[in-house]
Amino acid sequence: MKTSIEISDPLLKRARALAARDKRTLRDLVEAGLRLVIERDDKRAGFQLRDASVGGRGLREGLRYDDWGKVLEMSYEGRT
Repeated sequence: MKTSIEISDPLLKRARALAARDKRTLRDLVEAGLRLVIERDDKRAGFQLRDASVGGRGLREGLRYDDWGKVLEMSYEGRT
């Protein structure tokens, strides 16, 4: 597919020099760069935090996961 893009003169000059040095076309270089950016974005979107739980039976009786104020209050009980 054909498309037109605007690239700053200094960047285009460097890209052309790099393409010539590596005996590639400017198109190849632009496509490779786009692939890298898209791949990095795909990895970021697919990130999933690992399960780092340490076992146990959850919250103490009478506590709820949507009441973190109470959890915090209880964590400081007995401290001065």
